[in-house]
Amino acid sequence: MKNEALISARKAKGLTQEQLAELLNCKKSSVSNWENGYSTPKLADAFRVAEILEQDVNHLFLVNKVQDSQTKASSA
Repeated sequence: MKNEALISARKAKGLTQEQLAELLNCKKSSVSNWENGYSTPKLADAFRVAEILEQDVNHLFLVNKVQDSQTKASSA
């Protein structure tokens, strides 16, 4: 499930995936994987993303995971 909160927050700051990756000192593919829901950042990176994007870390990463798990549970 795509992380729409992360995508929206990054775009609102006017950053590309590559620019965000540079600020985080990581690969663009990492940012892409986070946005596409293939992986999540390490805790320290998650807080740094939230700081850069001026968003709550829970809003960017936790809310998406909770919604995803609830969707899976209701379809079981």
